[in-house]
Amino acid sequence: QVHVVESGGGLVQAGGSLRLSCQTSGNIFSVNVMGWYRRAPGKQREMVATIASNRATYVDSVKGRFSISRDNAKNTLDLQMNSLKPEDTGTYYCNVIQRGGTYWGKGTQVTVSS
Repeated sequence: QVHVVESGGGLVQAGGSLRLSCQTSGNIFSVNVMGWYRRAPGKQREMVATIASNRATYVDSVKGRFSISRDNAKNTLDLQMNSLKPEDTGTYYCNVIQRGGTYWGKGTQVTVSS
């Protein structure tokens, strides 16, 4: 069993920054893919950024503004979000994909005001 808990969401003005954190626990394998997804109001959930080993992938809309990082020793995943825009508003979910399953947290809300 794997537990995933997000934190760090909040309300911020456009142009501001937030840092999301994800703490995982349980049977975490050393080889996996971890990522951040988001669901904007009225839209489907989309991938924001993923990281496997040291290779990161970003959706085009956040490139140059967001940075994903992981600490394998602590089983944590962070997302540094800069130059936030109102269209970044949504619920952000942490995700772990590894042999045996896919795991999601309950999400943390990010609201960017214009």
